[in-house]
Amino acid sequence: MAEYPEDFEVIEREAERVAKELDIPPCPAILARFNEEFHASQPDLRRLAALIGTDVGLSATILKTVNSPFYGLVKKATGIEQALSILGLRSCANIIGGLLLRRAFPAGSGPALERFWDGTTRIAGLAAMVASRLKEMERDAAHTYVLFRDCGMLVMLRKFPAYAEIIDQTATIRGAQITRIEDERFKFNHARVASALARSWSLPETLCGAIFHHHEYSLMSKSSIGSDAADRKLVAFGLLAEQIAALHANQGLCPDWAEGERYVLDTLDIGPEEIVALAEDLRTAAD
Repeated sequence: MAEYPEDFEVIEREAERVAKELDIPPCPAILARFNEEFHASQPDLRRLAALIGTDVGLSATILKTVNSPFYGLVKKATGIEQALSILGLRSCANIIGGLLLRRAFPAGSGPALERFWDGTTRIAGLAAMVASRLKEMERDAAHTYVLFRDCGMLVMLRKFPAYAEIIDQTATIRGAQITRIEDERFKFNHARVASALARSWSLPETLCGAIFHHHEYSLMSKSSIGSDAADRKLVAFGLLAEQIAALHANQGLCPDWAEGERYVLDTLDIGPEEIVALAEDLRTAAD
């Protein structure tokens, strides 16, 4: 079982090594500049709006998001500064990070990427809706976590052409088994690689830890060395959304549910009957 290193310098060296050996895409300049301003003592909304305004795609996506039925605005936002004020800077950072991740690994690059993004986009949307219903987590954080959770697969696919067959197995094989296969064949696994990418893109440390451990439910279910750096609820939301997606597709149980069910029920304080009801409630919204 992998342990998420707790010493900051060790984490930095590990992330740098993975980034170098696997050619992880560097943090996009616009995200780096947004994060720099976001972490300032007094972030300047006008400056951030001007930065986003230099990218037509980002501007359109943020306006589309804030004006969606999700936010239920009576009067639509018409400008980026207004949207930033409504969404909040953390939500905007999540939206920007997710969009730029898609750009770094465009779906049109091949059938394996198409399949990856079809499944990931569906589950990320469900995670956001589940978070909104249960009120236990910011929906944008849940959405971003699922988008980045398995992005290590995209890095490994680009580095190792034979990795495409691994992606095709994820619908039927437990995640822990997948990571063992990856370690044996490629000396890296997608959870470790995704965590390194998330760190290099300046995502929150607890989110990076959740990505690193997202198939290790026995570790996450108790206070253990390494798992304290992770957001346990994010891991639970991701698996719950995955199971609801399986129910919507009439596939029964998703591969990780048998191992992680108790962890999800305890972490989110939810029962099996509530999950079935939630899945039915979200079916129409998901469609």
